[in-house]
Amino acid sequence: MKHSRVSLLVFGISFICLFLCIQARRHYHTQHHKHSHLHKSSTISEPPTPPPEPASHPPVPANPSGGSGNSTGVFDVRSFGAIGDGLTDDTDAFKMAWDAACNQDDSAVILVPYGFEFMIQSTIFTGPCHGGLVFQVTCFVSPVMLFFVPLEVCKDLLILVIGYVLFNEKVDGTLMPPDGPDSWPQKNSRRQWLVFYRINEMSLLGGGVIDGRGEKWWDLPCKPHKGINGTTMPGPCDSPTAIRFFMSSNLTVQGLKIKNSPQFNFRFDNCKNVHVESIHITAPALSPNTDGIHIENTNGVEIYNSVISNGDDCVSIGSGCYDVDIRNITCGPSHGISIGSLGNHNSRACVSNITVRDSVIRVSDNGVRIKTWQGGSGAVSGITFSNIHMDNVRNPIIIDQFYCLSKGCTNQTSALSVSDILYENIKGTYNIRSPPMHFACSDSVPCTNLTLSDIELLPAEGDLVLDPYCWNAYGDFRTLTIPPVSCLMEGIPRSNLHNEMDYC
Repeated sequence: MKHSRVSLLVFGISFICLFLCIQARRHYHTQHHKHSHLHKSSTISEPPTPPPEPASHPPVPANPSGGSGNSTGVFDVRSFGAIGDGLTDDTDAFKMAWDAACNQDDSAVILVPYGFEFMIQSTIFTGPCHGGLVFQVTCFVSPVMLFFVPLEVCKDLLILVIGYVLFNEKVDGTLMPPDGPDSWPQKNSRRQWLVFYRINEMSLLGGGVIDGRGEKWWDLPCKPHKGINGTTMPGPCDSPTAIRFFMSSNLTVQGLKIKNSPQFNFRFDNCKNVHVESIHITAPALSPNTDGIHIENTNGVEIYNSVISNGDDCVSIGSGCYDVDIRNITCGPSHGISIGSLGNHNSRACVSNITVRDSVIRVSDNGVRIKTWQGGSGAVSGITFSNIHMDNVRNPIIIDQFYCLSKGCTNQTSALSVSDILYENIKGTYNIRSPPMHFACSDSVPCTNLTLSDIELLPAEGDLVLDPYCWNAYGDFRTLTIPPVSCLMEGIPRSNLHNEMDYC
């Protein structure tokens, strides 16, 4: 009886791992997608939790210490010298394991076993590799399972397993950087920790923990919440982004758990076709600049079914982004979900076809926000915020075209165009320190075609309903709103009728 239970358990786990592998492979071969603003509603769910892995690139012995190697396609980082005691620098071992697996023609598994804490320095893991990559951070796998899940199923994929299941016992592995600025080698970049560069078809999956050890970085005197009365102090201020993808495509990040990143948790720059799902990001509400997911010059993005609480935006969308679908996010405490900031230093910025839907934002400084600097150029257009529940949020709906981090910003005549913004089925409560809706649009380039439908926002405390704020904002209503938005102007402003500016 006992043996039959073990056999059944192994079979079940094998089936799950096989399914995950097939799903990952299916995603890699999905062509560049575009989504429209017409979506079916989905239920709001909560995600799992795990951690990521590093790697880099020239040829190296496949199996220096006799562990798993080319014969099985499994590369255990301990076989390359990794200790996993949380103190020893395991960077070189991870690099060698990556190099061996990356140069293998067939499928490969980089195994980062459970029950260890691996400390890794700031590192760039470069591609391209011979095949696609799957980084399995805490796979539902035991050594026994490797006999049940043929690697041929994941043909052309490289798998990195961080932590695994041994029958019914699961212990998460942990990845971490050096502990704070004083432990960070001077020769290493202080702006990034793990970077994946020029990688095509990579999946970063998991179930362990990435511990960013950000506390000592947040305490730098230059950080915004430090100093007398919240002022900042002079001194070096660079802090590392935990995980950055740069110039990469066909990426999946799923099931990871990241805590206490020194700065941004994830950053995608110049990437294409990105799928993020079921991740869990946590940092204290006062941890500065700890954006959950930031994208810049990136398109074809899906961010689904995740929980994020931090000291900045849950998701921030920078210049050059389009075709972005964000769904089923539980956000907060945080600064909300933001487009921007855009147009800083008189720069040009273009953002279009963004959808945020079926999500919850709670106890946050902002809900759904568009923020631009004066003096910029370009456009934000084709944005949908749909089916979002607000729970005690200070600015549930906000457009701020006068964004400024100090009191010294001067008025300028140029500005980004903000147009074709749909707000529908946004309900809940707002913090009475700010109005429930705030449309502060540029003096010279008004916001146009703002559409509101099924908006119901009530004060979290008391019975006094504050009036929305509008400045140079034009739009209409599909339904009555609570509270009424009498300040929104109808039609198209005369300044826009003959505007020949090439926005984007």
